[in-house]
Amino acid sequence: MIVDTPAAFRQQIQAGWLKSDAPAVPRACFLVEPSGFRLSKQTAKDNIYMDLSVPVDPDRALDQHRRLSERITACGIPAVRFPGHATTPDELFPNNVFATIPGRSIIGRMLHPERQLEAGRADIRAFFTQLMDYEECDLSQRDLVAELTGALVIDRSHRIGYCGMSQRVDESGCKAMHQAFDLALTFRFDLKPTEYHTNVVMAVLASRALVICPEAFADREVPAAIAEAYPGHVLEITQAEKEAFAGNCIALNFKDLFMSRTAIDALAPDKLERLKSWRFEIHAVDMDEIEKAGGSLRCCVAEIF
Repeated sequence: MIVDTPAAFRQQIQAGWLKSDAPAVPRACFLVEPSGFRLSKQTAKDNIYMDLSVPVDPDRALDQHRRLSERITACGIPAVRFPGHATTPDELFPNNVFATIPGRSIIGRMLHPERQLEAGRADIRAFFTQLMDYEECDLSQRDLVAELTGALVIDRSHRIGYCGMSQRVDESGCKAMHQAFDLALTFRFDLKPTEYHTNVVMAVLASRALVICPEAFADREVPAAIAEAYPGHVLEITQAEKEAFAGNCIALNFKDLFMSRTAIDALAPDKLERLKSWRFEIHAVDMDEIEKAGGSLRCCVAEIF
């Protein structure tokens, strides 16, 4: 079921039919390392978090990316690394192009031509279909836009999708993702025109907590309705905290929460304490070089369910 008003979403949540019948956290993750790191002029067209005039350091970006992998594996979480290619600079954000549910790999349909090239990677496709024996659901050749878990934030356990409409997803893409991710309920809503991805403005952590920036939504009733699905476990962040990528975080198990150092430095101390009170151990990773490309830590991590 897809709903598009706060009232309809509240009605479905209050009806009590949604169950915790899927894994809340992934069993592993994969990353694509930056190769010849540079900023994409194409994606900068609708990504306000990018500034093409800022110089970048490819070696520093690669080092930060590798340290992210090391921090993840140090927590006992398996992480697979794929090489990147200089011709596709946004490839280090693979969660927009490749995603999974148990037994199925999903390939998204990207807006910008440069990113559409990423969907053709035979090695990542083969990893899932041949090694993991996953069914493949390929949206990349359809007449739609669906940038997977960039546009769609998912409460995995309850199979609820939160789809913020922007240039990076259209109505057909929302419907296709609802089906591909086998969701029970999708809440479709408008982000403010300046936003490009839902996972920059909100995150659902291990299906038990919500981080959200109410100012990033076209209708303030939308974040209020979403918050009602996570009573007692809602962290509202400000516009400034959101712009420091505090909403672009990820819990890769029930304990370990990963955020960029930029995000943690921006968050008010009492908000960090609230996350810790919810039994999260927060891992800070320097990502400031990578963040020049308009995404942060969560964008670098694709989950394997």
